[in-house]
Amino acid sequence: MGSGRALKMDRRKLLLVVAAVVAVLGVALVFVYAKGADKRAADKFDTVEVLVATKKINPGESFDEALQSGKFELADVAQAQVLDGAGDASDDYEGTVALTTIYPHEQLVPVKFGGADEVEAITTLPIPEGKIAISIAIEDAGRVGYFVRPGAEVAVISTLIDRSTQAPIVTRTLLDRVTVLAAGDTSAISTSDGGEDETNNDGIKQLLTIAVTQRQAEKVRFAEKAGELSAALLNAGSDIKSDDGVNDDTLFED
Repeated sequence: MGSGRALKMDRRKLLLVVAAVVAVLGVALVFVYAKGADKRAADKFDTVEVLVATKKINPGESFDEALQSGKFELADVAQAQVLDGAGDASDDYEGTVALTTIYPHEQLVPVKFGGADEVEAITTLPIPEGKIAISIAIEDAGRVGYFVRPGAEVAVISTLIDRSTQAPIVTRTLLDRVTVLAAGDTSAISTSDGGEDETNNDGIKQLLTIAVTQRQAEKVRFAEKAGELSAALLNAGSDIKSDDGVNDDTLFED
């Protein structure tokens, strides 16, 4: 009887020791988990300021111009979500252009900026299948102000000129509807007078890059040599088609 009671007592003591050990381990595990949770929470909620885009940035767009236009801002980003290379300094991006499309709220990272020569033409100019891209010089008065933007549709109008008298011969719609892929900056055209180059401030032109077929490109290049080109901005409801055009005899006809 005495030995049985002693055995039961030993078992109870053992169970109490095991329970105590388990309790200690449990407390230790809870402590470790809590410490990890605190760190995870800190990583999640501790924020740092990084440069992000506020508006869409197109491939080839200058960082400096986009910055002046207010397309970037400093935003608080959770530390765990900050991309590699992102930061709050703009010095590293000065003089660069976007190499790919950057969307609103996207963090700025150096790998998405570089020199203008690094921008792939296929990214900058999404040429439709079966078409080619050509650039045409449009006079300032014939380019619809600053409303012509990539994606717009325009008609290209040609005015043939008598080179001996500089008098117009005929004005006709050369291309009734083509898509603008890019619109270049305006610049003054230099002319030569008496062997010396001088800038003609009245000869402001803009380069429009348009998507055309081979035949259309050939027409444009011929028309450029034979006279002047202008562009008419279109919308989905614009009614335009090629016809005989206008000359001295038909100028005032209905």
